[in-house]
Amino acid sequence: MSDSTVRGVVNVIEETKTYGQKGFRKRLVVLEQDKGSFSNYIPIEFTRDACDSVDEMNMGDEIEVAYRLNGRKWQRDPQSEVKYFVSVEALSYKVVGASGGNAGAGADAANDAFNEVDDEAPF
Repeated sequence: MSDSTVRGVVNVIEETKTYGQKGFRKRLVVLEQDKGSFSNYIPIEFTRDACDSVDEMNMGDEIEVAYRLNGRKWQRDPQSEVKYFVSVEALSYKVVGASGGNAGAGADAANDAFNEVDDEAPF
């Protein structure tokens, strides 16, 4: 079975939060998807060492995230209503479109490299 993926534009990057005595770390990234008449916001959790990989991400980047769904059951006491929660945990991600602020510099560098190679190309 292949990983599920979701694609969107980085709208929120939260700071890493640490929980419990063992130091469990979690970092939230929210993707925005333009659905025409409305925007869809998808909160994705990066956990443990994956929190550090978010440092390479920028607001406005278009990314594709491989993820898994995690579900939990919660009930305050045996007589209360049962609630179910789902979270989206990132397994990996790749940038498929850089944000406007970084795209220009990256595109200029790529064009410079292409022009250097183009001058020496045998065809």
